[in-house]
Amino acid sequence: MKAYLDIVKKILAEGYRKHNRTGMDALSISGTMFEHDMALGFPLLTTKKVPFRLVASELEFFIRGITDKEWLKERKNHIWDEWCSPGLVPYNMDDETQKRMMAQRDLGPIYGWQWRHFGARYEGFDSDAAGKGIDQLREAVELLKKDSDSRRIIISAWNPPDLKHMALPPCHYSFQLIVIGTRLNLLWNQRSVDVALGLPFNIASYALLLHLLAREAGLDEGKLTGFLGDTHIYVNHVEALGIQLEREPRPLPSLRTENFSSVFDWQYTDSVVEGYDPFPAIKFDIAV
Repeated sequence: MKAYLDIVKKILAEGYRKHNRTGMDALSISGTMFEHDMALGFPLLTTKKVPFRLVASELEFFIRGITDKEWLKERKNHIWDEWCSPGLVPYNMDDETQKRMMAQRDLGPIYGWQWRHFGARYEGFDSDAAGKGIDQLREAVELLKKDSDSRRIIISAWNPPDLKHMALPPCHYSFQLIVIGTRLNLLWNQRSVDVALGLPFNIASYALLLHLLAREAGLDEGKLTGFLGDTHIYVNHVEALGIQLEREPRPLPSLRTENFSSVFDWQYTDSVVEGYDPFPAIKFDIAV
């Protein structure tokens, strides 16, 4: 996927080395954009293998408004293992604190909570939140169906009063849905972008969400656009990204979703990628 590789090249050429909370320096640029037309295929990176199962199960986790990382672990998805609500264990990078964070299951009012219960008081992962707060996702779906020309179909995960309770303040903090003709377009905003590990997941996740919402509203899939803020490559990822740059991108796969009735009933196993022929996976250490 050339658009992704172009971002990598830009950061390696222009990135400024700076410190950050993780303790691992990063090469950073301020502001760039990712664009992809869904008619060209599903944007799952081919210069390394990206585990679609993990992307899809995390998206279902968000759509359902779940904040219990045990739900993900039961599905062999461990991408949130290292985090927990800071109200349970205040964040620190030392080994003992990291172990304590991993032992907790409550992530606090992160993405899915804000999508489905914005403004509601968060009382824990096991509390009954049905009908509480603003269900931004459901309201967006209703607008797509009743007033698709609206320029106000926006979902925000950035809720300042809740930030201090979240395992991690939202990196991709909002998205907008715009219908042009019969095509549904999705534009997301991201404050912090880990290009090696996070961005391939973010691209695939929002592409999958666009696909599901298009099915829900009876629209065609249009353009996926990401507005990226602090876009960075950690210095310990530079060498492995160089390997990716030596690989010629392969044709993109297609996406098939079966048994679809509603985005709210969708399960991650309902969607599969077909024709995915990536290069082997590359190991990147995560900066927590």
